[in-house]
Amino acid sequence: MTSNDGGPSVRRVVTGQDENGASMLASDTAVAPIETALLPGAKFYSLWGADGAVSLPNDGAEPDFRTWFPPNGGFRFELIVLPPDGAPPQPGLDMAAALAETEEALPGLIGKMDPDHPGMHRTDTVDLIYVTRGACVLALEGGAEIALKSGDVAVQNGPRHAWHNPHAEPCGLLTVSLGVARKD
Repeated sequence: MTSNDGGPSVRRVVTGQDENGASMLASDTAVAPIETALLPGAKFYSLWGADGAVSLPNDGAEPDFRTWFPPNGGFRFELIVLPPDGAPPQPGLDMAAALAETEEALPGLIGKMDPDHPGMHRTDTVDLIYVTRGACVLALEGGAEIALKSGDVAVQNGPRHAWHNPHAEPCGLLTVSLGVARKD
């Protein structure tokens, strides 16, 4: 569910062009974090995206997209805040309801997760990631772990991976995910 009090919103300023081609402010809004009971302490900000190529000029209206991860040719712009590892779920959490809530709020996210290896997932995306604050660990299939800290950048080309935050403070990840085709 979208939280109104669980974390600060992010200001999103969008520009475009009017019907005469003049530059204009299309919107200036606050984007609230998405939080779910299944992922306590995690915050997901869906900042912008499209399911296909965008053409210019346009009026800056937000493209229609539904899933958390983009399809081939689409993109997503997101801010993710990883809480410190070990955030306990609510006592008595109804797992079926929590899974349904997460699917509603972050469509397609749960379906990419490996149920036998919590957090491990693979998407058909190239991910451009900038660590905005804190530190975390990028874990790759096979056991490699890469420590990342504020100011670091990671470029992921579709590997199976998971994110961990073994530190006391939250970690912010600013991401652009580009949907690509995977050859099998």
